[in-house]
Amino acid sequence: MTGAESESRTPDMPQMPDWEKRFRAPRVSLPDWAEDAPHRSLFVSNATGTYELYAWDRATGEQRQATDRPNGTTDGVLSPDGAWIWWFDDKDGDEFGVWRRQPFAGGADETAVPGLEPAYPAGLGLARDGRTAVVGRSTDEEGTTIHLARAGEEPVVIYRHRESAGVGDLSHDGSLIAIEHTEHGDAMHAALRVLRPDGTAVADLDDTKGGTEELGLEVLGFAPVDGDTRLLIGHQRRGRWEPMVWDVATGEETALDLDLPGDVSAEWYPDGGALLVVHGFEARSELLRYDLGTGDLSRIPTPPGAVSGATARPDGSVEYLWSSAAEPPAVRSTTGDVVLDPPGMTCPPSVPVEDVWVDGPGGRIHALIQKPAGSTGPLPTVFDLHGGPTWHDSDSFAAGPAAWVDHGYAVIRINYRGSTGYGRAWTDALKHRVGLIELEDVEAVRDWAVSSGLADPARLVLTGGSWGGYLTLLGLGTQPEAWTVGVAVVPVADYVTAYHDEMEALKAMDRTLLGGTPEEVPERFEASSPLTYVDRVKAPVYISAGVNDPRCPIRQIDNYVKRLESRGAVHEVYRYDAGHGSLVVDERIKQLRLEMEFAGSHMPAH
Repeated sequence: MTGAESESRTPDMPQMPDWEKRFRAPRVSLPDWAEDAPHRSLFVSNATGTYELYAWDRATGEQRQATDRPNGTTDGVLSPDGAWIWWFDDKDGDEFGVWRRQPFAGGADETAVPGLEPAYPAGLGLARDGRTAVVGRSTDEEGTTIHLARAGEEPVVIYRHRESAGVGDLSHDGSLIAIEHTEHGDAMHAALRVLRPDGTAVADLDDTKGGTEELGLEVLGFAPVDGDTRLLIGHQRRGRWEPMVWDVATGEETALDLDLPGDVSAEWYPDGGALLVVHGFEARSELLRYDLGTGDLSRIPTPPGAVSGATARPDGSVEYLWSSAAEPPAVRSTTGDVVLDPPGMTCPPSVPVEDVWVDGPGGRIHALIQKPAGSTGPLPTVFDLHGGPTWHDSDSFAAGPAAWVDHGYAVIRINYRGSTGYGRAWTDALKHRVGLIELEDVEAVRDWAVSSGLADPARLVLTGGSWGGYLTLLGLGTQPEAWTVGVAVVPVADYVTAYHDEMEALKAMDRTLLGGTPEEVPERFEASSPLTYVDRVKAPVYISAGVNDPRCPIRQIDNYVKRLESRGAVHEVYRYDAGHGSLVVDERIKQLRLEMEFAGSHMPAH
């Protein structure tokens, strides 16, 4: 098919296959809970077929759907007293909007902070007094502004800067506000500032100063005790993310040498005497408890796989969201209970991953492989590239790769340079030769997959979403002989136009990655743009795009598609009315079905 629009293709499916059940089976997120009303919780579920926010009163067991929008809602938080649900209201996924709130028990929504115009969200902090909020906003015109909003008063700007920034946390008594900022111009490595409610600075910490290394900091949270000025932060001073306690009043820094090989994050136990530690290493994660008084570090038993979220409850128990590539996600507790078990269809399992390490131009590359049970190569193989780029694939459940496996493909996911979880140097390696660096690693794994007999070189699919979609289009143009089919989901396709149209925070990231704007470093943008190589693309190309996407905007995708059309290249485009992905289950299923059908229709027979 050449230049076709595929929106009308909806094949009849008399019996629901496992791959579709994995999308339709009810899912729940890790419940958030109110600090001063821990029986009140908020979680996300797809129970109605669209991902929405739900209120849960643990004391009565009652659950209530709190939001109901055609394109779904996932960005919400409980006020510390449990009285209000705050949720972010944008237009059809464009991420530009305002905060609204509703009573926990139900009732009409209202504008949470009257007087604030719509913007991109840049963090939210709610004080325990029930009257005060700290709201971060970002717009193309203003840059970042952070506002102090008190009930019955006009919101006041307490921070403003052209570069990206965001609200980190409020101290337990509301007297201190921690923010992350990139005033130094490096959007990959934030600095920290602590403000009083009037906007005056209390303390600054910036690891990008005074040395040649680029080191980042992040806010993990203030100690949950009135008058306690300890702030838990993450730092990269030893080549990976680790936690540290910073007393913002005295300046004292207390490093925590946990002797763990991977990236480490943490949050406070509710009494402030211990930390719940999440350790991620080589695509898997584990939980530990660190006693700040004794220095004892003890493991919290969890199954092998990935913990995608965890929280310590007031009774000392820990709730966590766990999955593996083979086993669907579940919210569990160290008490032994399943915290939330949604009724309805049971999610079918998939197959486990195998780990492979491949020598690449920048070091050993970690790849995760799934293949149909009992299969032998060479197999048609999907190279599924993760987004980010500062993210990583893990041994966690993913319905998309599982669907490809069900259809007879091997799936390879690659934690290329730029991925997190393998040390700061690996994450930071992609600068300036953006996209090309990652594709060197993809090429090395592809060569291994073919030479090992796993992958059939005549039946290779390159795919990914967001940054993975960008790498897909770039790979099809720079490695035109390597791929049979390309499937790019919400991609960057024309880097220069994407830069000018995208949200301000992503402009800042692109300036960091490429070393300037398209006008300042045109040769780097040209070298890293899929549009530069579009006339070299030989493989059939499938592209899906959200028409309201502020991250990978539609105009730059249209520019790429017009170039494909101009030379009669085989391609198909699917545009849908949402942003950077869809929260509607039917839409997700439709998109993946069309992607697999396109790949299958252009795959040579074995």
